[in-house]
Amino acid sequence: MKKLVRNLLRSSRVQRAVGFLAAEYLRIVWRTNKFTIDPPNIYERVEPQQPAIFAFWHGQHFMTPFIKTKESHRAKVLISRHRDGEFNAIAAERLGIGTIRGSGDHGGAFHRKGGVGAFKEMVRALEDGYNVAVTADVPKRSRVAGLGIIMLARESGRPIMPFAMATSRFLRLKNWDRTTINLPFGRGALVGIEEIFVPADADSATMESLRVKLEATLNEATRRAYAQVGRPEQAAYG
Repeated sequence: MKKLVRNLLRSSRVQRAVGFLAAEYLRIVWRTNKFTIDPPNIYERVEPQQPAIFAFWHGQHFMTPFIKTKESHRAKVLISRHRDGEFNAIAAERLGIGTIRGSGDHGGAFHRKGGVGAFKEMVRALEDGYNVAVTADVPKRSRVAGLGIIMLARESGRPIMPFAMATSRFLRLKNWDRTTINLPFGRGALVGIEEIFVPADADSATMESLRVKLEATLNEATRRAYAQVGRPEQAAYG
C-alpha cells in the first residue's frame, strides 16, 4: 500500500492536480481572512529597496505568495528537489511566483542537493531584478536560522526582509517544522520589522552576529503576528 501511494505521488498528473488544488485553496484562505499589515506602511518602505531577499520560517510558508500584490513585485522562491517540493513548486507557480529548485543546506549535502547551483541562480535572479524568497531554518532544525541567507545577502548586496504571516484559524502538523495549514474565515496578520544588511566584506564573526539577529527578528515577527490574530500562545510553536 505504501509503495502504491509513493508511486501515485511521483506521478506528474497527481503532482499537478495536488499543486493546482493547493493553490486554489490558498486563494480561498487569503480572500476569507481579514489581514492586517504591521507596520501599515511596510510596502512603501520595502518597494524602494527591491529586489530583496524575503526570509521566513519553514512550515509558515503557505500564505507567503500573497505578499506579492503588484505585477512589478517579481519574485522567485527556493524550493527543495524533494518529492514534496513538487507540490509546493506547482502551487507557487500557479500563484505567480517563479521557482528555484535546490537546497538551502550549506552542510555536507549542499552539493548533492543542488545547493551550489541554486545559490548561483538566486544571485542571478536578484541581479535580474527578482525578489527571492527563502526559508531561514537550517534543514530539519526548526527556528534555527542558517548562514545561507546571510551568505546570499553578502554576495548579492541586497537587503534581507524578515517577515511572518499568521492566521487565527489553522491546523498544525506534528512534523519537524510544525507545519501550519492555514484555514479560511478568520483573521490574518503580516508582520515585518526591520531589514538586515550584510556588508560585502563581512567576516565570519559579523555573519554569525547577523545570523543571530535574523533569528531573533523572525521570532519577534512571528510573536507579533500571532498576537495580532488573538493567538499569542501559539507563537512559540510557529
